[in-house]
Amino acid sequence: MSARRLLIALAAAVLAACASPTPPDARPAARPAARLQLRLAPAALGQSISLQQHLTVEREGRTDQLDTALEIDAQHLDLVGLAFGQRVMTLHYDGRELQVWRHAMLPRQVQGDDVLQDVQLTLWPAQAIRQALPAGWELRETDGQRTLLLDGETVAVIDYPDRKAWGGKVILTNLRYRYKLTIQSVVTSE
Repeated sequence: MSARRLLIALAAAVLAACASPTPPDARPAARPAARLQLRLAPAALGQSISLQQHLTVEREGRTDQLDTALEIDAQHLDLVGLAFGQRVMTLHYDGRELQVWRHAMLPRQVQGDDVLQDVQLTLWPAQAIRQALPAGWELRETDGQRTLLLDGETVAVIDYPDRKAWGGKVILTNLRYRYKLTIQSVVTSE
């Protein structure tokens, strides 16, 4: 396999872990087709940040890694995903429209909406998320942890071992899609 194909396969595996279709036996019983589809305005973050992130995705005994550059201000969110220094995905979100560029080799299951949602669930203030949740969804927050529920059933747990959303470690465990995403962030500017 060429280095280029290996690069794309790795990036696809990492991003697909964040965006795979729901396995039928992993869906919450009360709403089998319910999807959160969270899209918060960039201004709802409450500040501007620029982060370098290292992502580690664990799923079905496999571990993959990806680097991202993330910039957010009141007008937009921009994310660039890199594998071995090559761009494999770009997101631009202005609060109304999400524009996604993906390398042609990425599988169609890799959805920009899912990547945007994970970013917002981990970084945005809990109150801003709660105000945007559809009926049946709930976000609970305790010291160092968030729990996302649908009709009382836990869908995802987000742990903040460093007690901060950025500039440290965040661990998102998605029970619905069965993956664990560890995000190590370094603030490049605030």
